[in-house]
Amino acid sequence: MYSNNYYYPYVYSPYYFQNPHATYDRNYPYYNNYLDRQQPVRGQATWTEGGQVTKCGIPWSSNQYMTVAVGENSPYQCGQTLKITNLTTPTRDILVTVVDQVPSYPANKINLHRKAFEALGANTSQGVINVEISPSPELEQEKWGKYLLEVTQTAYPNYNVTEYNKIGETQLSSNQTQETYEYVLQSSQERIKVQGTVIYNPNTDRIISFDIKEVPMS
Repeated sequence: MYSNNYYYPYVYSPYYFQNPHATYDRNYPYYNNYLDRQQPVRGQATWTEGGQVTKCGIPWSSNQYMTVAVGENSPYQCGQTLKITNLTTPTRDILVTVVDQVPSYPANKINLHRKAFEALGANTSQGVINVEISPSPELEQEKWGKYLLEVTQTAYPNYNVTEYNKIGETQLSSNQTQETYEYVLQSSQERIKVQGTVIYNPNTDRIISFDIKEVPMS
């Protein structure tokens, strides 16, 4: 819960404090609220250590700190999954969860948790990096896929989930549905694929069982 007088005390990048005269590259286009949420956006990212309270009510520690704050008026919503690509190092990208909102941020500016910033291969001394923000509408529509994403990220804390794909859905019976997803994870040393399967009761929307396992990279 938060009040209308909520103050966001920790939106910062050390970049601002170390170089107060620095400015952002204004060549990146501004995207307003009417832009299709599914369209990738090029912009910039700073970093933060997070805080105890967020406007979304979701802690910064969620998803192994693969979390981000967006502008209050941006098209991105609390709890939404975004794919962030470091444009300086295009092979480095991560999936992050929106956990907070920042006043006066344009739609193409985000504030990543420090661990997410570093996972993109960026040095915190940079303070700001150019990124591409790609909403993940497919995953947003897949409740159990997002659930298994969080389970996978927790089970592999030294890896970052960079890709996902729903590979199957089977109606086992009138009260059992099985869904299977694959996730590509990247560490500093290797790239692996993890398959997650969940069986749930579609009538009650309750999980019956789930499991995850490593599978060969195709």
